Amino acid sequence: MKALGVLGEWVYASNLWHLNRYSASMAFFVGLFVAFMPIPGQTLVAAILAVWARCNLPLAVSLVFITNPLTMAPIFYLAYEIGALIIDVPVQEVQFELSFHWLGNGLAAIWRPFLLGCLLCGLFLGSLGYFVISLLWRWHVVRQWQARKKKRAARRLSDPG
Repeated sequence: MKALGVLGEWVYASNLWHLNRYSASMAFFVGLFVAFMPIPGQTLVAAILAVWARCNLPLAVSLVFITNPLTMAPIFYLAYEIGALIIDVPVQEVQFELSFHWLGNGLAAIWRPFLLGCLLCGLFLGSLGYFVISLLWRWHVVRQWQARKKKRAARRLSDPG
């Protein structure tokens, strides 16, 4: 846990390590939002945001890995297309090359729609994740309460006492 020492004493807050409706829902928002940010150190950013938002730290950090070496190119290209559609610029064919030359020239030509698309996709999918997890959590709790209620009613009927 030495790596988390950067986050200070806040790293010991209970919501960071326990699952409840808020900590799980907000962790989905944080993790999915950061996953769409084209920045180095996404896990550290997700950890810092999880501490700040007081949500489940392991879940938020794990969700960042949706963008991994296999999925990063299609996810970021989709974000670029969405950004280009919104600001109404033509989608250019992007030949990605991991070099400083490409970062200076290739990315310079598409950075506005790319970053806008990343931001919008992150906000949309993070919000969607938040609401879906929150609704699923509530649905699960309601089902558990209904099952308990049925068991109590069945016990009352079977107990002649």
